[in-house]
Amino acid sequence: MTDPLRSGYPEKIAIIGIGCRFPGGASDHRAFWRNLLDGKDCVTATPPDRYDVTALGSRDQAKPGRLVGGRGGYIDGFDEFDPGFFGISPREAHHMDPQQRKMLEVAWEALEDGGQRPAELAGRDVGVFVGAFTLDYKILQFADLRFDTLAAHTATGTMMTMVSNRISHCFDFRGPSISLDTACSSSLVAVHLAGESLRRGESSLALAGGVLLHMAPQYTIAETKGGFLSTEGRSRTFDADADGYVRAEGVGVVALKRLGDALRDGDPVHAVITATGVNQDGRTSGITTPSADAQAALIQRVCAEAGITPGDLQYVEAHGTSTPVGDPVEAAALARALAVGRAPGAACWVGSVKANIGHTESAAGIAGLIKTALSLEHGLIPPHINLERVSPAIDLAAAPFDIPTRVTPWPAHEGRARGRG
Repeated sequence: MTDPLRSGYPEKIAIIGIGCRFPGGASDHRAFWRNLLDGKDCVTATPPDRYDVTALGSRDQAKPGRLVGGRGGYIDGFDEFDPGFFGISPREAHHMDPQQRKMLEVAWEALEDGGQRPAELAGRDVGVFVGAFTLDYKILQFADLRFDTLAAHTATGTMMTMVSNRISHCFDFRGPSISLDTACSSSLVAVHLAGESLRRGESSLALAGGVLLHMAPQYTIAETKGGFLSTEGRSRTFDADADGYVRAEGVGVVALKRLGDALRDGDPVHAVITATGVNQDGRTSGITTPSADAQAALIQRVCAEAGITPGDLQYVEAHGTSTPVGDPVEAAALARALAVGRAPGAACWVGSVKANIGHTESAAGIAGLIKTALSLEHGLIPPHINLERVSPAIDLAAAPFDIPTRVTPWPAHEGRARGRG
């Protein structure tokens, strides 16, 4: 088969830098990788500095004003910030959503990891694409119905647009600056848009990622009422006892360049994105119910754009939310798609980082992409944890993939190692 990295396919995108904050004390991608290799379960009891689970918790998800589980994935130092480093006054920082603050830190670290000097990028066509979802700090600032606490910096401190625009302003980046919300796919759609911007020449370098921090209980209570959350507070992707997902915090950013530019400039390359794509489930039995047809179709279309078949993939990072409906639907889609063009005996593994850290919602996709990029870089697939008995709704024996329960060497293959994040 023709090598898509060298032929007439769309220019590929290099991941040259990674910055992140994930549960389990993962203050950078190296600590995140160690947690994954160690099979660490990073879901813990909800800290009291978020909200009072003692008063709000209940095992009855129908009970008004109560939430289930009382557990989640939480990052360290979510409220810590050095405003002076970014040229921000303490007064303005006080009104800034911590999601904006952490995005500034992690964006800087992604550039630093990629050998880029932010000061030298000032005034250049650097794009910023950030997925966000919930705005807990806005809830807190607007909770005072006397409005006494609203101040000059409240508007810019709470608007979702600022999770990207704040970075562009602070670093004087002149490329596109887009904040977007497509729910759990937000950060991967951000990566897709960043890649398209690079290919069109709008941006010479792009930052893409997502953020989610929990500072108020309202969304957790609402998701409890929707029946999405685990009453046990455990993330059991693909397991027979999976009863819902566990909400988690996460901040992740990748620095991206066109592959040719990265190679020309001698930049480090963690992994290469050969193709991306976006679609929607359309009309299903419910607005939160996924479609196996849509998922399988997207995998096949993106693989075709990359110049490969789904059967060439050796690893897939699944969405894998730990819901008894969503996991079997996704497994069915993967079983259908990954069989296409697969050589007899060609191994493929499927895992989900949500088993380790919980569901980071708008940062979920970037967590999975970073995991996949690091797996490619190190030639190892981390163990998929909390899997005691595969769901009877998933026919793993007949599927063209398996689930790794221990650290697994990347499968033997011809040509390039290929994974789907």
